[in-house]
Amino acid sequence: MDVRGGNHAGLELKHLRCLVAIVDTGSFTDAALELGVSQATVSRTLLALEKTLGVRLLHRTSRTVELTKAGAQVLARARLLLAGADELVAEAASGHSRLHIGHAWSAFGRHTTEFQRRWRHDHPDVELRLVRHNSATGGLAEGLCDLAVIRGALDLTPWSHAFVGHEDRCLALASDDPWARRRSIRLAEVATRTLALDRRTGTTTLNLWPETERPAAEYVHDIDDWLAAIASGRCVGVTPEATAAQYRPSGITYRPLRDAEPVPVHLIWRRQDPHPATRAAVALAIELYRADRRAPARSHG
Repeated sequence: MDVRGGNHAGLELKHLRCLVAIVDTGSFTDAALELGVSQATVSRTLLALEKTLGVRLLHRTSRTVELTKAGAQVLARARLLLAGADELVAEAASGHSRLHIGHAWSAFGRHTTEFQRRWRHDHPDVELRLVRHNSATGGLAEGLCDLAVIRGALDLTPWSHAFVGHEDRCLALASDDPWARRRSIRLAEVATRTLALDRRTGTTTLNLWPETERPAAEYVHDIDDWLAAIASGRCVGVTPEATAAQYRPSGITYRPLRDAEPVPVHLIWRRQDPHPATRAAVALAIELYRADRRAPARSHG
């Protein structure tokens, strides 16, 4: 399709809707009725589209309307663009009827199912969607969610946030590892192994150990790489108990770490224009975690 002579800046959705209406109804007269305009307006709109694109789109006779080769190409793209525009409008209109909560590795760990059930019961008019995104903010900075579950080190200054609770750390290891038969592992023992670490979104760093007693490290890109490295037996992994609750693939066993500091869990959201259901989501998360530890909740707007 040659559009070198066209004026792309003049392209409007009404031009594309007009072309689709003409083709679907088979005539300018019927297209005018469908669009609620005059036949003369339909003709002018189509001419404007052809001028904008620099190509002829239709062969017109007194009885028939046929697409040119370029017209067939434009029609296909027009349908896609119009469908996308309609989806955009619907998404914007339903923005407050859906709540997206992002996370990098796991949502609310073993509380995830209960959170979903309670939310559906208490807020049937707001659909809950959990979004996994491999970024430090669980997709919030990328605009993919309304709130995000954050564990471990992150500068919370740019965001509104609420402390939800703590999660104990555990050790992930291959199920045929001799340590898998033990009830628990000490953090200092892990220094003798190779540790799988995700520097981008993981919650574990070598700072858990004294500088002179740190384990060897193998760096991975995401949770899937982390699980694969551990299942192979090359590495072990230190992670919050939420990972153990959400990911239990064959070949991996989790054991408690007796002397490791717990991981803080926060919910974060944008300071400007927060989702109306934000406070309800924060309150529910705190309630579920507090049932375990009775941890105090602190919010910072």
